[in-house]
Amino acid sequence: DQVVVEVPVAFVYNGISHAVMMSTPADLEDLALGFSLSESILSSKEQLLGVDIIHREQGMELAMEITAEPFAALKQRRRALDGRTGCGLCGVEALQQLSLHTEPVGNRLQLSQQAPQDALASLAEMQDLKAATGGVHGAAWCDPAGTILLLREDVGRHNALDKMLGAVAREELDRDGFALVTSRASYEMVVKAGTCGVEFLAAVSAPTDLAISRAGAAGMTLAGFLQPGRMAVYSGAQRLME
Repeated sequence: DQVVVEVPVAFVYNGISHAVMMSTPADLEDLALGFSLSESILSSKEQLLGVDIIHREQGMELAMEITAEPFAALKQRRRALDGRTGCGLCGVEALQQLSLHTEPVGNRLQLSQQAPQDALASLAEMQDLKAATGGVHGAAWCDPAGTILLLREDVGRHNALDKMLGAVAREELDRDGFALVTSRASYEMVVKAGTCGVEFLAAVSAPTDLAISRAGAAGMTLAGFLQPGRMAVYSGAQRLME
């Protein structure tokens, strides 16, 4: 039996440790960039000057060098995260630290209702790690026709999304597309996607009420329970054409 690998991965910015997440040790440069963008540590990929992947006895370290402006802002809101694969708020110590603000996304995307179905139909054949282990989540970036342009996998659903968002930014793919995730759509999945300008997030499982609320506030299209021949659209239905 092949078993998925899970290791602690530390995110270190200019020598200062910021977070430790449990992750699958693949596509770690994409994870470093995607996490930095989706957590609003960086506003562009150009602010990430370099990433060194360092193997430690306890796990792995992503030693990132970032420009002065985002590093100064990061020090102001520095927090320590005790990593979990299914938790996105582990570093928030008090309710006052929790921000529910969601930036508005663009409004350029139009696609047919068939596009998410076409993406779903080709999803399984692209999930090599899931086929081998059965123990990972996937996040795909799809063009408006429903063709999957890239896919990233990880034991953590947030990490899979961050890897995909990082890969999209690094490869400078066209942002006129949509994200497809194999997990549920939680509040943080919506916020991460929206922070990176994703207009449409489709999930094969359920959304939460807070995810629906945040998607609506951002003007994002949020679909859940994507299955062959059906899906439930909770916000932003204007982007889907008959």
